[in-house]
Amino acid sequence: MSLWGIGNLVLLIVIVPVLVALLNAVLGPLETIRGAADDALAGGVALIGELNNTPTQLARTEAVIADVANGAVRYAGPVSKLLG
Repeated sequence: MSLWGIGNLVLLIVIVPVLVALLNAVLGPLETIRGAADDALAGGVALIGELNNTPTQLARTEAVIADVANGAVRYAGPVSKLLG
């Protein structure tokens, strides 16, 4: 048997199983990560449906803020006169 034949035999008997074991060690966690990423994507897509009424809610929030600001100004005037 030549030196090349011995090298090929060592490659097949030792190196290939080690590489297969390393590949399995990497692919297992990779599948776990892929599953978690798919779950995150599904959650994000579901969340998009909940954001459709956001502009309406923001407009209502701005109106409430304006009302509170007007009330605070109306309250601050008499209070400043009492303290003043």
